[in-house]
Amino acid sequence: MPTAEGETLGQNPDVVDRDEEQGGDGRPMPRWVPKAIALWYGAAFVALAIFLLIRELQDLILWFLFALFLSFAIEPGVNALVHRGWRRWAATALIVFGALVALVLIVALMVPVVVAQAEELVERAPRWLEQVNVYTERWFGTRLSGNDVLRFLEDAKADLAGLAARVAQGGGMVLGGLFQVLTIGLFTYYLVADGPRFRRTVCSFLPQRVQREVLSTWEIAIDKTGGYLYSRLLLAGISSAVSFLVLLLLDVSYPLALALWIGFVSQFIPVIGTYLAASIPLLVALLEDPWSALWLLIFIVVYQQVENYVLAPRITSHTMELHPAVAFAAALAGAWIGGVPGAFIALPAVAILQATVSTYARRHEILETELTHDPDG
Repeated sequence: MPTAEGETLGQNPDVVDRDEEQGGDGRPMPRWVPKAIALWYGAAFVALAIFLLIRELQDLILWFLFALFLSFAIEPGVNALVHRGWRRWAATALIVFGALVALVLIVALMVPVVVAQAEELVERAPRWLEQVNVYTERWFGTRLSGNDVLRFLEDAKADLAGLAARVAQGGGMVLGGLFQVLTIGLFTYYLVADGPRFRRTVCSFLPQRVQREVLSTWEIAIDKTGGYLYSRLLLAGISSAVSFLVLLLLDVSYPLALALWIGFVSQFIPVIGTYLAASIPLLVALLEDPWSALWLLIFIVVYQQVENYVLAPRITSHTMELHPAVAFAAALAGAWIGGVPGAFIALPAVAILQATVSTYARRHEILETELTHDPDG
């Protein structure tokens, strides 16, 4: 018998509507599905927004991290002045802005000298290439092609001349670098001057058990970062000073630039830093006087042994020493992420991580086998 629309085949309209809401198989949709879909899209949107924000603020974040590690390094000095009666803001200002002024003065005094010596070095390189060709033709019967080298040297000379002009005229690059230094300096100042308040604010969001762990890790970071930076800077200064005197005695050209190269490259580039530091001075000395190069090589070998067995153990006895492979990998990863500042930050960061793990990790007795036997231990 014909019935109203929706009641054909004996079905109730209410049942048909309910089936349509539930789906074709008649099972209701779980209530959590719409919420899960909305939550997933919301989380994806927030993650994308955070990623874009970090990418846009990458330089600022890197400056902040750099300032954070600098604050770790100078806080022991600030605390020492505070214990002698100084106000914390005054002690922080003395150390931070005193270091900034010293850095600016050193750069202003040394950059023109280093640039001038490097420019002269580039000018003399073609003549050295001709000297090298004399030996390669005599010994190997080949001549080194200098076209690409000369073109590279001409470009380098032009770049150095432009750099010297910008330094002399106070160009935009210098101003940009000065702005970065001042920004990092201000970050460092506030992190140290308001250090206790900053740590109280951070700990106020954490339970007391976690607060103890955070403060202990913070203390380790201050101790290890300060010790690492101070020891590296001291070793670099000693190496540069001694190398400068030796280069002067051997009458090697560009002693200041080469001594600074030896000191800082050997200390702040892990594993291969010593070889990189020695390569350029040895090449310059070899092309000028082979005997000078021989004496310079002897000095580098002897000084390296003195540093490894006398200076470094005394200076770094209370700081964190990194395994060479770990330090090299950390420097590569830091440079990949943040360039030169990233590589500089990576080493103390890994030192802090290693110190934290060694403090809290549980150690076990080692099984003595051929694989674990250390003949030097």
